[in-house]
Amino acid sequence: MTKTCSRCRKPAITFIRYNGAHLCKEHFIQYFERRVKKDIKKQGKTEGNCKMAVAISGGKDSTVALYIINDIFSKRANIDIVAVTVDEGIKNYRDKSIKIAGANCKKLGIEHHIVSFKDRVGKTMDEIASMRDEIGECSYCGVFRRLCLNKKSKELGVSKLVTGHNLDDMAQSILMNFVNDDMEKLARLGPHREIQPGLVPRMFPLRTIPEKEVMLYAIVKNIEYYDGECPYSTRALRGVFRDIIDELEYKNPGTRHSILNSYDDIKDLLLERHPPTELNNCFRCGEPTSQDICKACMLKDRIL
Repeated sequence: MTKTCSRCRKPAITFIRYNGAHLCKEHFIQYFERRVKKDIKKQGKTEGNCKMAVAISGGKDSTVALYIINDIFSKRANIDIVAVTVDEGIKNYRDKSIKIAGANCKKLGIEHHIVSFKDRVGKTMDEIASMRDEIGECSYCGVFRRLCLNKKSKELGVSKLVTGHNLDDMAQSILMNFVNDDMEKLARLGPHREIQPGLVPRMFPLRTIPEKEVMLYAIVKNIEYYDGECPYSTRALRGVFRDIIDELEYKNPGTRHSILNSYDDIKDLLLERHPPTELNNCFRCGEPTSQDICKACMLKDRIL
C-alpha cells in the first residue's frame, strides 16, 4: 500500500525514521531547505561584501551545497560566490568528477577554479599511493586538500569556505576524536566562529542533513552529480566508524543527531579548555601552523 505524506494527501517519496514522518516531494524539499537555512543562521551572520567559495568535488554532497548556497546567497548583490575543486590526481575518479563539477558551475554561472596536488605538492595522489607509505593515502590526502583549499581561498580573497560535510560525516568525525582522545582536534571541528589568522573559516550548510537525504534531494531536484567512490577510501579507518554509527542509527533512529547535538552542547566548554592555538607562519611555505614547519611540508619531505 502506498503511503501518503504526513502533511498532505499526496504520495510519500520518503519515510524519515528518526521523526516518523512520511513526506511527498514538495514537503521533503521544504523540510530539507528549512533545516539548512536554520543551521546556516546558527553558524554566524554572513556579512555584506563577502566572497564565498564552495569546495566542490562533483559528488552529491558538495554539489548540493553549491546549489543551496547559490539559491540562498546569489540574489544578494554584495555577496560573490565562486567554486574551488581540488584535483588530487586520482585516475578514473577525480578526472570524471571534475567534468560534472564544471558542468554544474557553468549551469549556475559560477566561476570555477581548479587547484591540483601536482602543482601545489609536486606529486599526484596516485604517485603518492604507489609509494605505499605506512601513513596511508587518506592522511596525505586530507592534509594536502586542506592546504590546497586554504591557499586558493586566500588567493581568491574568500571570506568563507563552504564544504559539503553532511550529518553522517560530522557524527563520524566527532566519534573518531572521542575514541582517539583528541579533544583539542574536536574543539577545532567546524563550523568556525573565530577567524584564525591565515585560515579561511569553514561553513557546513549540510551538517544536520543525513547523507541519504542529501542524495534524495539531488535526485528530486534533478541535480547531476558523480557517484563514484575513491579507490583509496576502502583502506580508511573512517569506514569502521561509519559502520558503527550506521548500526546504531538502524537500532536507535536519531543517533547521528544526538551525537551532533551533544557535541554542540559541549563545544564552548571544549574551547575553554582548549582555546585556539597561537599560530606561526611555516618557515617553508608561510602557511599557518602551531609548529615551526607545517604538517603539509613535513609530509612533502616524505614523498619528494
